[in-house]
Amino acid sequence: MWSLQDAKNRFSAVVDAALAGAPQEVTRRGKPAVVVLSAAEYARLVAAAGAERGSFADHLLDFPGMEAGEDRLQARPRDVAF
Repeated sequence: MWSLQDAKNRFSAVVDAALAGAPQEVTRRGKPAVVVLSAAEYARLVAAAGAERGSFADHLLDFPGMEAGEDRLQARPRDVAF
């Protein structure tokens, strides 16, 4: 784990370690801030996340409630006095 200042001073070492397959954690004021990882590892993570997620249409079709072919509830407007 690197402090932000150390990571700035030794950025080449941070990048080299990330390229070697070890993601590098960087802290700011003692708290976790960012992780530096290789572009290949980032692309793998993005692809894996996309593969697990279905399409938006599938999401809508999976929404609980009315089944296909059912009529919608016919709501009647309320009377309004002006």
